[in-house]
Amino acid sequence: VIMIDLSKVQKRTTADIAKRIVQDIPDGAHVNLGIGQPMTISNYLPLDKEILLHSENGLLGMGPLAQGDEIDEELVNAGKQPVTMLPGASLCHHADSFVMIRGGHIDICVLGAFQVSVKGDIANWRTGDPKAIPAVGGAMDLALGAKKLFVMMEHLTKSGESKLVPECTYPLTALAAVDSIYTDLATIEVTPEGLLAVDWVNELSFEELQEVSGVPLTNGKQ
Repeated sequence: VIMIDLSKVQKRTTADIAKRIVQDIPDGAHVNLGIGQPMTISNYLPLDKEILLHSENGLLGMGPLAQGDEIDEELVNAGKQPVTMLPGASLCHHADSFVMIRGGHIDICVLGAFQVSVKGDIANWRTGDPKAIPAVGGAMDLALGAKKLFVMMEHLTKSGESKLVPECTYPLTALAAVDSIYTDLATIEVTPEGLLAVDWVNELSFEELQEVSGVPLTNGKQ
């Protein structure tokens, strides 16, 4: 359990993390957003880049989450949230959507996670909670089918344990699949040499981030 007092640290909000991820998405990229936090990214699409959002239930060109009169209960993302469509968007069969995923046509997928290992293994579908739905859904296909995998998650569990681990203890979604990790404390890249801390919140020193993370990190600012 972490001994550093994080109550005085101004963590990144979900919106902050979403905006940070968007910075790393290149113009013209086809991007799938996983259920949960990643779906908020659709609200922060930049005007100076074209990012084509893909939803596994059969939508390419997804826009921000729908509000008020925009809401159409039959137009939803994979998490059943009402969404909008951008000009030029297209609808397709669920099977065709998975052809895009399994065929390697998705440039980036952003998933949530319960654990990410130092090797880039990801566990994001089951913690052993008997009340949870025991199904991996499309996460396994997305983790392996997308050209790059970004993870968007809280840095620590509610009990204060790091979600960055030497080895995943929860059921795996994919091995060595994660490229970058975006949390409320830091941005971390997975490299062949290990985890590289690219940036982190101002109130934490690198040494404190290292301690909080509980796994070896390399300082990417040096």
